[in-house]
Amino acid sequence: MVDVRPAGPLDDAPDGILAARAADGDVAAFEALVYRHGALMRVYAAKVLGSEAEADDVVQDVFIQAWGQFDRLHDPRAVRSWLMRMVSNRSIERIRKRKDHVSVDDWDAPTKATESPEHVVEVRMQLGALSAVVDRLPEMQRQCWALKEIGGVPYADIAEQLDIPISTVRGQLARARRTIIQEMEAWR
Repeated sequence: MVDVRPAGPLDDAPDGILAARAADGDVAAFEALVYRHGALMRVYAAKVLGSEAEADDVVQDVFIQAWGQFDRLHDPRAVRSWLMRMVSNRSIERIRKRKDHVSVDDWDAPTKATESPEHVVEVRMQLGALSAVVDRLPEMQRQCWALKEIGGVPYADIAEQLDIPISTVRGQLARARRTIIQEMEAWR
């Protein structure tokens, strides 16, 4: 979410002045602080919570809390760290209140067989072998095969693009597929 608003007269004022004015009830000063620090607070809360919707709720809650507590801020120049500490505390509090806690054992779950390093290497080697076979195909077979199998282009469109009859497209594809199947037999 991007906050867009026209530039205000307080946009260049230091945090300390804005916080002091907000403590006195100045809504414009509070708004300047919201626009200055809100995005950072949202990003931080989203990273901690893993949810942008929850992050927006947390940031809103923190700003509501802050509005009533600016007069308690000991060092008005430390507004950012004060707000970030509040966001951090509120985010952690929200995580603790979640009913569906994730088991620590689930964090170290074994990888799926399709994500194992061995599988990834095997797939890469197979793709490399396929690429080498396709590169060795005659030009017309390679073009027809790439357009159909990679691009998903219909036969009629391939014929039009290559300026050949549809029957030739079918024949070239049949020969290309046969060659690929024979050459890739070791990978079955």
